[in-house]
Amino acid sequence: MFNKSKTIKLPEVVNIPIPLYKSLQGKYFVGYADNLTFGKSKSAWAGLFNPSNSGVNLHVNVWTVTSIYGIFRAQIWFNTNLPGTPEKSELVTTSNTALIPAPKPKIKLLLANNVEGEPSGGIKAFVRRGEAESTIVAEEDGKFIFPPGGSFTVFISNPETPEEAAAGRIAFGWWEEPIFK
Repeated sequence: MFNKSKTIKLPEVVNIPIPLYKSLQGKYFVGYADNLTFGKSKSAWAGLFNPSNSGVNLHVNVWTVTSIYGIFRAQIWFNTNLPGTPEKSELVTTSNTALIPAPKPKIKLLLANNVEGEPSGGIKAFVRRGEAESTIVAEEDGKFIFPPGGSFTVFISNPETPEEAAAGRIAFGWWEEPIFK
């Protein structure tokens, strides 16, 4: 004889990546610094800067460096002092364009071209090298966390071929988490 069992109702559970979850909440942002020029013994940089009054922690999820031309060295710096005069990149947006009004990031994406000198203070966390017309992509999954006043910077140069001109772009994906006291 066949035993009819009752249907068991189970709760629905969904597993989604954290960046998607943060985007759904309006906390995920993307941005980049385009046409960064360096070479001929000069460097360039772009970074995410958490203002001291932001009220959020910065979680770096992904960063990329693309060579438009020339080989490059990318140094990743935490909380450093940088040479040059910074400019604000306007190439920043929320990743969730369905939200109205669109969320605005508190983190600032700053950049500088053709700078002389090296970063000082802070921590040089690691270094990567890239070939001409190549891209380096690193997914950090939000594990690099910077409180108000902190920063994550990619500093690019071409020390192997210092007499050659070079250009590139640096892009970031990050989320912002409110600090509760």
